[in-house]
Amino acid sequence: MSMIHSFRLACGATLVVEPMAGVRSAAISWLLSAGAARDPAGKDGLSTIWSEMLLRGSQSLTSREQADAFDRLGAGRSAESRTLTFRIGASMLGERLVEVVPLLTDMVLRPRFEPEALDASRDLALQALESLKDDPQERASILARSRHHADPLSRSGMGTEEGLNAIQLEDVRAIWPAVATPAESIIGVAGNVDAERVREQFDRVFRDWQGSCPEPMPGGPGPRGAGHASEETNQVQIILLHDAPTEASPDSLLEKVVVSVLSGGMAGRLFSEVREKRGLCYSVNAGYAGDRDFGTVAAYVGTTPERARESLTVLRAELERINTPGGQVTPAEFQRAIVGLKSSLIFSGESTGSRASAITGDVRRLGYPRTLEAMAALMDGLTLERINAYLGRRTLGSVTVQTLGPGEWKD
Repeated sequence: MSMIHSFRLACGATLVVEPMAGVRSAAISWLLSAGAARDPAGKDGLSTIWSEMLLRGSQSLTSREQADAFDRLGAGRSAESRTLTFRIGASMLGERLVEVVPLLTDMVLRPRFEPEALDASRDLALQALESLKDDPQERASILARSRHHADPLSRSGMGTEEGLNAIQLEDVRAIWPAVATPAESIIGVAGNVDAERVREQFDRVFRDWQGSCPEPMPGGPGPRGAGHASEETNQVQIILLHDAPTEASPDSLLEKVVVSVLSGGMAGRLFSEVREKRGLCYSVNAGYAGDRDFGTVAAYVGTTPERARESLTVLRAELERINTPGGQVTPAEFQRAIVGLKSSLIFSGESTGSRASAITGDVRRLGYPRTLEAMAALMDGLTLERINAYLGRRTLGSVTVQTLGPGEWKD
């Protein structure tokens, strides 16, 4: 049986380590409270600038020297801005962990942040914004989130053209150390490692790191309701959002089963009712995302303008029908959903990167990490009766519908 070791480092950071038998690799997932929610007013996109500039050298190594140092160790690295968090990732052979950690620490705690790196990072961020023109589904999703959530949860993390162009080098340099602090940091390590040695090494490299910065609090709901973005396209993108249990709620696993029944591939109700039986769309799906303080279900339909309204009607009807006595989950649907969820869990357990990300995410959202065995036991304890009892009290609540396509859209 696997075991996860949890430590509070001397600097105040949380460290969780999961040794994994039978693997030679190791992975690090480091969460900082430095996501898009930290972007100053008028400078939306600062966090995405950091995600590029951190990979461009430290105070002791130039950008090329840093890249070469990681390459010599066969280590990969990444930096990713999210809404409420900022994730640093690294993967390597377990025997190389002791050499990778100092490089990663220098990258985060002593970044180089050169002027030319800002210009290059800004250009890349602006190109990413420009690429949204070729991704109408993502544009619709961003608009839907901005309607469903209040600031700062409504932020996309990509920033805005005006915000990115307003960012100066002093913003990059001054704000990063103020938000990249140990008290809010969660570091997860998984793979071919010794937990106590990992703790000792992180205590050494973090011995001078200090500070705290309270996390930004999620706001209340956004305006919600229906919104339409008119664009002369050949398709209509439809996003429907509704609230769901938080990840910490006892109902979160029940919600995942329900969403799996709705959107479990070709056997899911949405595929069957919206696409297969009626031929209304080319794509339909739904997904659950849970965090510590909120949860959301997002359903998507991509269709033609002529079939858009009927597609939304059928989609919403299926989302509501499952909460009624006539729409209860069947034994076959329940079995398929459980098998699918457990398969995903087992596959994720074979990846050190997935496990490192999972245990840091658990600590942030739940306050403690979970082993694969513990998660599987929770699934084994589910019954069809519990699922249908949950559906008897489940509601969609305040719904957001965002459409993107040609013409006007009037309810």
